[in-house]
Amino acid sequence: MRCKTLCPAAAVVALAAVGWGLVAGAATADEPAARAFVNAHIIPIEGEEIERGVMIVRDGRIEAIGHVDELAVPRDAQRVDLAGRILMPGLICTHSHIGGIGGADQSGPIQPDVRVYDSINVRDSGFRRAVAGGLTTLNIMSGSGHLLSGQTVYVKLRRAETIDDLLIHDEDGWIMGGMKMANGTNPIRDRASFPGSRARAAALMRQFFIKAQEYRDRVARAEEDESKRPARDIGMDAMIEVLDGRRIVHFHTHRHDDIMTVLRLAEEFDFRVVLHHVSDGWAVADEIAAAGVPSSIILIDAPGGKLEAKHLILETAGIMEKAGAQIAFHTDDYITDSRLFFRMAALGVRGGMSREGALRALTINGAKMMDLEDRIGSLEPGKDADFIVLDGDPLSVYTKVLETWIEGERVFDRSDEKDHLHAVGGYGAGYDQMPYFCCFQQYMSALIQQQTGGQQ
Repeated sequence: MRCKTLCPAAAVVALAAVGWGLVAGAATADEPAARAFVNAHIIPIEGEEIERGVMIVRDGRIEAIGHVDELAVPRDAQRVDLAGRILMPGLICTHSHIGGIGGADQSGPIQPDVRVYDSINVRDSGFRRAVAGGLTTLNIMSGSGHLLSGQTVYVKLRRAETIDDLLIHDEDGWIMGGMKMANGTNPIRDRASFPGSRARAAALMRQFFIKAQEYRDRVARAEEDESKRPARDIGMDAMIEVLDGRRIVHFHTHRHDDIMTVLRLAEEFDFRVVLHHVSDGWAVADEIAAAGVPSSIILIDAPGGKLEAKHLILETAGIMEKAGAQIAFHTDDYITDSRLFFRMAALGVRGGMSREGALRALTINGAKMMDLEDRIGSLEPGKDADFIVLDGDPLSVYTKVLETWIEGERVFDRSDEKDHLHAVGGYGAGYDQMPYFCCFQQYMSALIQQQTGGQQ
């Protein structure tokens, strides 16, 4: 097994003055044929760090990388001197909720037909905060209040006017993304059709996967005979992609017993899965590693308290790394502000993770969990020119992201006052924004019922 934005009218005017969404000023008309970024300390992730490096970018891709004394700069390349700066791959967040998204509704616990990209607002300030934090690629997904809340989408944080500008396609033109699932307390509800216990949640998912297998088999048997094909079901079509391994399941799970349930389900139905959150990952690290299942983890979770995360420790990443499990970090933005993503890796190192492993957990490992490792996640010839420029060590709290580049285009420049606002501004960085809490309404309703004895 392979493995809500609230934008007052006055704020709209103010925001228009600083630019919507990912738009950070118009691109210049006279772009050079190529750029050579020279004299930087390069952290390529794959391979040794280069003290005085040069990276040549052409047509949105990395053409060459090496030491300044060994790699000649092409005559047609514009030289960009980065002496005293750090250059490394753009950061990858495998679990984000920015964009004011809304996924599955209250009509049922399993909704594979929902596509989160139908609800993403590319003009949301969250995208500007993300590039200010050095992020270049995200897995945007709906919340965890359902057993299955629909299809996630992988996006590049390019300059954008519509969601189509952000989408990542594979070589066949397919919009790349995963499937969001969850277990534990979030999808358990006192509501018809939703599970009321952990065991019932697992039972519902087993029955649904059996239904998906039967649909897939009927489609396969029909071959080209349309009269034999089952009635079209777009949710089941997406589940065929899950069963065939094309669409990875991104599974919200915290407690050690819930983690083991996910591993059982993945083995039973042979789907590819990435574990998310994994608060108790330290307790079942060997089991996760033995299953060959990667984990997207977060080391500061659920502000305000969440019982499932009460055993979360900073040592989790280090313990799982030593066990041989593949680890990536995520923001769960707004749980962790995307501008503070580097601190997740620093906390991991404080808890015993290796520096190399922590940097890989911000970059190439996340790319692997999204089937994008051939395109992003490290600085290598032929890969997309997604990179960031820092003014210091990536694990220092004093370090700032100075520039963010995607496919050879600069999308964030801290020296630009509009971008600087989003880098250092407070809540919303330009306008009021409602954070995304997928289960807040559920929790509040339960609390009110408890306090009133059901009398509302």
